[in-house]
Amino acid sequence: MTTPANTPSLEFDCDTGNYHTFCPISCVAWLYQKIEDSFFLVIGTKTCGYFLQNAMGVMIFAEPRYAMAELEEGDISAKLNDYEELKRLCLQIKRDRNPSVIVWIGTCTTEIIKTDLEGIAPILEDEIGVPIVVARANGLDYAFTQGEDTVLAAMAQRCPTAEPATKAIEPEKQERNGLGKLLSLGRKNEAVAPDEAPAADEYYDHSPLILFGSVPNPVVTQLNLELKKQGIKVSGWLPENRYTDLPVIKEGYFASGVNPFLSRTASTLMRRKKAKVIGAPFPIGPDGTRAWVEKICSVLGVEPKGLAEREAKIWESVEDYVSLIRGKSVYFMGDNLLEIAMARFLIRCGMTVPEIGIPYMDKRFQGAELQFLERTCEEMGVPKPKITEKPDNYNQIQRILEIEPDLVITGMAHANPLEARGINTKWSVEFTFAQIHGFGNTRDILELVTRPLRRNSNLKDLGWNKLVREEANA
Repeated sequence: MTTPANTPSLEFDCDTGNYHTFCPISCVAWLYQKIEDSFFLVIGTKTCGYFLQNAMGVMIFAEPRYAMAELEEGDISAKLNDYEELKRLCLQIKRDRNPSVIVWIGTCTTEIIKTDLEGIAPILEDEIGVPIVVARANGLDYAFTQGEDTVLAAMAQRCPTAEPATKAIEPEKQERNGLGKLLSLGRKNEAVAPDEAPAADEYYDHSPLILFGSVPNPVVTQLNLELKKQGIKVSGWLPENRYTDLPVIKEGYFASGVNPFLSRTASTLMRRKKAKVIGAPFPIGPDGTRAWVEKICSVLGVEPKGLAEREAKIWESVEDYVSLIRGKSVYFMGDNLLEIAMARFLIRCGMTVPEIGIPYMDKRFQGAELQFLERTCEEMGVPKPKITEKPDNYNQIQRILEIEPDLVITGMAHANPLEARGINTKWSVEFTFAQIHGFGNTRDILELVTRPLRRNSNLKDLGWNKLVREEANA
């Protein structure tokens, strides 16, 4: 991995050694929508099923491509045949949905009783003729967003190392393509403006570049266009919209992650695929997006152009939001591993960050982001935050009550208790599901960050905050 040589002189600490985060099996919520020809089978207990029902209850009007394989007493005591049970379920999935891939999501229970999912999957895959990818997204070993990391790491091993031979287009795909052409009549140039889509000969001759991270299609388009403007061609994404379109990755290819929690995927790309992972800050905020594009350009031997002007224009366009948080403080309790990049962006906005809680810290994968955070603090003239890995929530709350920050970004479990004590909070999970990457989504991040401040400012005019504090101290 290409990372800066110097180690950041930030203060690090580790509290409990436990994860206090959302369950990582929730990655199913965004991955099954991103990978359109997939089916996710979560293998766990009724507790896992209850969690998925509550976590994804907002999607009840859509027909989801995920299901629970609920373990009963007979499964846990090894009285039943795991292979036969999983075969029965997968055959039913194939018959009802006919997916291009079935992803088995292992949970805490399969980890504790040592279910041999990796041993069963290849045999069953050959028997039913559908690829089966095994990802262990249990809450014992992984934090919230690392569920996606385990899935993408497993899929990275399935990426081809050579372009497939040209095949005849299947009738179903021909029909789909024909329908797409019909629907696109009259709006061929709608998605990409002519000046943003260089011709093939306008790309620089550089090594293939793969981007990894599950982000919505509009974000994919934005980031692709940002690199196109620099003459850099993106050869593929992990994951693509369809499992059958996994990108070719082989020795000598470059790869760059767009999310800070994909360290396992990065390791897999380096060790298994012999790809070169670019250690860059992450494209969150205009400062991060500029640094991300510049680092990719630097590694690929391309001279970046127009980025300083683009960043300045974005900052100017969001000054109305930045003015609301400039000079205020924000405390991160830690939940989704976006904390370092978010803190760096908010410090650039003029905020101070006394402490950053984070469930897991891979200093190698986030090395460039850590250095960028340190440099940003120095340029803005603010103290460097303390970074606490696997924080103890009780101790954190005591520090919050002592520091009295203007805003706390936290998991959902602590939001209401903190609000009851008159402290502004924002759910960290909202940043996980929002579109926060690239220049164009800067306003969306600031909309989320400033919402509780704007809301409580309005309530303060009504005397509500004073009443809340009086009741909390009673």
